[in-house]
Amino acid sequence: MKKQEIPERVFPKAKDDAAAAIQGTPLPQTADPAYRLAYQDSDFLLRDDLRPVRFQLELMKPELLLEEAGIGSSFVFYGSARIPAPENADALVAAASTDTQRRIAERLKAKSRYYQVARELARLASRTPPAEDGKRQFVVCSGGGPSIMEAANRGAHDVDAESIGLNIVLPFEQAPNDYVTPHLSFNFHYFALRKMHFLLRARAVAVFPGGFGTFDEMFELLTLIQTGKMAVLPILLYGREFWDKVVDFEALVDEGVVAPQDMDLIHFCESAEEGWAYVQDYYARYTDKVWRKGRGDKK
Repeated sequence: MKKQEIPERVFPKAKDDAAAAIQGTPLPQTADPAYRLAYQDSDFLLRDDLRPVRFQLELMKPELLLEEAGIGSSFVFYGSARIPAPENADALVAAASTDTQRRIAERLKAKSRYYQVARELARLASRTPPAEDGKRQFVVCSGGGPSIMEAANRGAHDVDAESIGLNIVLPFEQAPNDYVTPHLSFNFHYFALRKMHFLLRARAVAVFPGGFGTFDEMFELLTLIQTGKMAVLPILLYGREFWDKVVDFEALVDEGVVAPQDMDLIHFCESAEEGWAYVQDYYARYTDKVWRKGRGDKK
């Protein structure tokens, strides 16, 4: 008996129909935008009414590609886009033309050591072997931009490991740094979806000195854990002197607006080795059951 051949599919692929849709003799009807296939009509997709669809697409595209790339978990790096690499710090100071600019440049130069710390921490995380199912663990993930973000991707690149960059469209020129793995380099329109992708696979987060963006990401993470919407995970705060100067955490506790135990969510550290040891110890001490249960689960 001849072996039966069962077709893989009975409907044409969308890309085949899309190619066929642009063929044929032009007619007044086919020339009108109304005739375009909806998924080929960028004017239609960019309408205000289609915002929910764009949200879904911006959630789905990175998720599908990260899953296909075998990314099991990530190590997220937050931090300033203005702190220079050590080799560029002196040039930043030299370029200052006023006393104010020079004072700020000197402060940024003093923080340039965190570029190297972030780079080394990324190296350490990127050497993590895959899990038994082949999924890669603690894959470095940054905002894809310069400074601390560049340092993180650069550290992974140093040890021939892939890393993720989650960039975003801004009013001023913005491009991924040179060390983001091209097929793991994503661009976002919506901050909300970008922040979600930072945390969906995060199993550790390192927060370096930074400004509004860093504060936004860090405090949202702390809020999600504090309210039980997200499981507890290691949160490393680099630069105790900086954070104590710009945020009075103890005052928040003293004023009663933050519980004393909430301060246990944060681990201050200075070196890459210290931070990586804390992450390793965290997961050595906590079982999968404890990890899944998370903070705020009373069951």
